[in-house]
Amino acid sequence: MTLQASLAGELSRSHKYLQVTTSCFAEEDSGFAPQPGLYTVAGHIAHAADSVDWFVEGAFGKGWNMDFEALMAAARAVTSLGEANAWLERAYAGAIQAVESASDSDLYGAIPDERIMKGSPRLAIVSAITDHSAHHRGALTVYARLVGKTPQMPYA
Repeated sequence: MTLQASLAGELSRSHKYLQVTTSCFAEEDSGFAPQPGLYTVAGHIAHAADSVDWFVEGAFGKGWNMDFEALMAAARAVTSLGEANAWLERAYAGAIQAVESASDSDLYGAIPDERIMKGSPRLAIVSAITDHSAHHRGALTVYARLVGKTPQMPYA
């Protein structure tokens, strides 16, 4: 298996785990947040999607967008579960395309913008995406239980 295929597989699994966990939500759950000021269900998924895009852009594109207020506002503006899931689908597809089309030397090369993950190779974003998505998957599991739903085991 090539390095690119291995990284793409890891991203695909991360996406699948998040999809399985959040599959218990219905569109009417989109606006649920446990208290004011927290992400809604749709906002959480949108934030996870935006973060996948952010890591790819940081490692392979223009560098790290450090305007976190604008990034959070973009995620909070998503009010539909369908819209959030579509963004997540596009984001993971873009991340997979980025690693599949990169050469080994690009993947092992250092991320040029050193403000985040200084000295790390570009391929390190795959574990960062997986970790960040797992963090939000856990939070969304709590949200699901708060609305009386039981999420599926993502690894089954």
